[in-house]
Amino acid sequence: MGMLSEFKEFAVKGNVVDMGVGIVIGAAFTSIVTSFVSDIMNPVIGMFTGGTDFSNLFVNLGDGDYTTLAAAQEAGAPTLNYGLFINAVISFLIVAFVLFLIVKGVNNLKRKEEEAPAEPAADPADVLVLKEIRDLLAKQSA
Repeated sequence: MGMLSEFKEFAVKGNVVDMGVGIVIGAAFTSIVTSFVSDIMNPVIGMFTGGTDFSNLFVNLGDGDYTTLAAAQEAGAPTLNYGLFINAVISFLIVAFVLFLIVKGVNNLKRKEEEAPAEPAADPADVLVLKEIRDLLAKQSA
């Protein structure tokens, strides 16, 4: 029973819950980035490169002549899919840039908190007593 209670304590800690939320949001963010790359970036890049579709760029390593990657894969031909790799690199760069912006924003917020003037800390009780003694001695000697 002790192990079960330890696991329960571990599972409901804030860190585990935060990690779970992060994983779910990360999965959703991945689908957004994938859609952004394939539905927005690739057509724009294709417009500048004369209609090139990166996801269909491949080198056929086998026999036969295939016009599309899907046709080569359907035939079971070995292919080097460098276009899909280019899409993955673009996705990575987008995710890395967005994470950079998020971390930069969080760091700016932390920096502003640190720069904000904090109220002076109250003196400890022993320091207050010593100051009272000092003030009393100053009055007596005057």
